[in-house]
Amino acid sequence: MFERLFKLSEHGTTTKTEIMAGITTFLTMSYIIIVNPSILSSTGMDHGAVFVATCLAAVVGTLIMAFVANWPIGMAPGMGLNAFFAFTVVAALGYSWQQALGAVFISGVIFLLLTATGIRSWIIEGIPRSLRAAIAAGIGLFLGIIAMMNAGIVVDHPATKIGIGDLTQPSALFAILGFFIITALDALKIRGAILIGILTVTALATLTGHNDYQGIFSMPPSIAPTFMQLDIIGALHMGLAHVILVLVLVEVFDATGTMLGVAKRANLITDDNPGRLGRALFADSTAIVAGSLIGTSSTTAYVESASGVQAGGRTGLTALTVAACFLLALFFSPLAKMVPAYATAPALLYVAGLMLREVAEINWNDMTEAAPAALAALTMPFTYSIANGLAFGFISYVVIKLSTGKIRDIHPATAIVAGLFIVKYAFFPD
Repeated sequence: MFERLFKLSEHGTTTKTEIMAGITTFLTMSYIIIVNPSILSSTGMDHGAVFVATCLAAVVGTLIMAFVANWPIGMAPGMGLNAFFAFTVVAALGYSWQQALGAVFISGVIFLLLTATGIRSWIIEGIPRSLRAAIAAGIGLFLGIIAMMNAGIVVDHPATKIGIGDLTQPSALFAILGFFIITALDALKIRGAILIGILTVTALATLTGHNDYQGIFSMPPSIAPTFMQLDIIGALHMGLAHVILVLVLVEVFDATGTMLGVAKRANLITDDNPGRLGRALFADSTAIVAGSLIGTSSTTAYVESASGVQAGGRTGLTALTVAACFLLALFFSPLAKMVPAYATAPALLYVAGLMLREVAEINWNDMTEAAPAALAALTMPFTYSIANGLAFGFISYVVIKLSTGKIRDIHPATAIVAGLFIVKYAFFPD
């Protein structure tokens, strides 16, 4: 059956190899079932419902990837986008989480249309490489400051705005320990390093009396508090237009870049042959819409899928295995609820560090490329907004290129995005 569905021999793989590759991918990305509920529940969303929504969104998205694209890529709610959802759209801008879910749904529909019409590829080709790298790095910085605040390492300061917290507090000490554990394990190529780090800190905190034991296994919580609770009409509010724009742009860059990178590593595409890229793009577009209906932030392809490819995964059977693992994870909700914020903080911080590697892709020798890129990356943490970082980056890129007579460097897609952000700030500043 697996041979007929996934063409294993054609891809030079076996059922055993694919299943082991799927388990490997799941272990490297499974931290999201703990981190995502922790982040989204800060908006007032029910923690248990978000946990179930996270697992189900991963299952749905990954199954679509398995059977439609036959690619070994795992899908789940994306890091960075969940932080934007919780800390910018809801906490900073003041919209309800229902409206935020509505914005995710609309962005997913737009994303699907962009994919179906080929405009998505046009946008990808038109956005400068330096700016794309800066967006990833800026999101990393944004995650980093959130992580340090959750751990109590960075705190408010009346004179300097932010300052260092009390590092003798258990939350800070546990977070620092967790970061060292994750980094050491990952450096030693131990699979599931992030998840192991989170669980180790949680266990130590529980054993030392700093955390309450709530159990490990149970039947899945009710998904009713988030299922179909999105407010699409409320999301059509003009103030959310730039939020939807940001969601679409980040989804376009993040998902497309991830899938291209993983697929190339698996030799599923070449420069001359895109393989099933079109189907894979359709899969991740559909997953965003499905995830918003279930009750979570944008679902996307996970770069951790590269670990499964490294283990030999080449087909959708790897993805099917990932989906099965997420389905089993539904029965671990007490464990997810028990994990404190300072245990997930080192995971956020470590992922932030990985995302900062993108700065190497910025062309630092050309200031018309480097200055807008740096501005985009720096604005995200300093204004506590991914949206502002994108806006500053795109607008400054167009202005600087025009000012230096390099108008030919400006792709129409970049100019359009910059223009939309200018309209937003000029007429909808709040």
